[in-house]
Amino acid sequence: MDMMLVLWALSAALLLGILMLVVVMIARGMDTSPAKKAAEPADMTKLMAALGGKPAAESATAAAGGSGKSGNQVAGIVAIGAVLTLIGGGVAFIENVTGDDIVPEVSEISAGDLRGTMINARNSDPVVLIVPGSGPTDRDGNSPLGVSTDAYKLLAEGLAEERIASVRIDKRGMFGSAGAGDPNAVTPADYVADIHAWIDAIKEARGSDCVFLLGHSEGALMVSMAAQGRKDVCGLILLAGTGRKMGDVIRQQLRDNPANAPLLDQAMAALSELEAGRRVDVSTMHPALASLFAPQVQDYLISVINLDPVDELSRANRDTLILQGKTDLQVTVEDANLLNRARKTKMRLVDDMNHVLKEAPADRAANLATYADPSLPLAPRLVGRIEDFVKDNE
Repeated sequence: MDMMLVLWALSAALLLGILMLVVVMIARGMDTSPAKKAAEPADMTKLMAALGGKPAAESATAAAGGSGKSGNQVAGIVAIGAVLTLIGGGVAFIENVTGDDIVPEVSEISAGDLRGTMINARNSDPVVLIVPGSGPTDRDGNSPLGVSTDAYKLLAEGLAEERIASVRIDKRGMFGSAGAGDPNAVTPADYVADIHAWIDAIKEARGSDCVFLLGHSEGALMVSMAAQGRKDVCGLILLAGTGRKMGDVIRQQLRDNPANAPLLDQAMAALSELEAGRRVDVSTMHPALASLFAPQVQDYLISVINLDPVDELSRANRDTLILQGKTDLQVTVEDANLLNRARKTKMRLVDDMNHVLKEAPADRAANLATYADPSLPLAPRLVGRIEDFVKDNE
């Protein structure tokens, strides 16, 4: 910041000096007093004599005197134009230096009892709110359930390099937002209210007119719902968002893993009960299913399991970028195609990107190994795709 002030001061002093010099030149050039006119021929005679030449004829002197005022006016106009050009160049230089060289500030931001991290260099830059996926996923994209990717942290840092600010958040009742309520006693409406609170907090903190909402996985559904009726949402970015109802997604995920074969009958029966709005008894279930359908999360599952992501996105009626990785084991290109049926959408597929936004092969074991390696970079072109959309819609 100190260097920026020094540059501003030096540039301002330089431009002021140039402007004063030109004003003096113009004033002298426009001086048509008799004394000055009389002095000019004598001065010219002395100069010609010193150079060994002859004085100009009287007729030439008279002609020069007749056109002097017009010539001086032209010179003044040219000088003013030169000053304006210099000033424009100086302003452009200052904006370039003070823009690209500002180090983004990383700070804690709050919305009531909710907590998050903001990366911001200039309040004039567009800003993206990053909403996490399902379960106990923190603001950096990590989970105590064995996921350690730093995906959201890396995404925020990548956006900052492209002059896009970001806020990434902990969901209510979790991590830094533990004081915001019971993480299990929530509904989609609660998450929508939290996103609205974040939009208001970001606008107040930065003076922004609108905020881009980026939702990952289940977060894509939440931002689609949160954008409905809000004029201060610049656009939506749905990253690995499902295009099918949650019950259908869970069914496919369970079936895609051969190790789940002995559990499928119990799992399918439980899903049918939840879709009908009825809680299920987990006391006789396999431990893996008992965790998936834990009593404390069943109310939330019942509230969200029948929501149609395509319908919710259509109701949002906002310009939307749908991003889907081709090697995602949890959400498919089919989901992206379904979401793309909504209004105002454009879909982009990212080669070799998996569900945690890392470059990964289609091989299941190698793909899942990236879920526990935060040192891996994000998939190439992911940040660029987001940057293009944000810059086109800011």
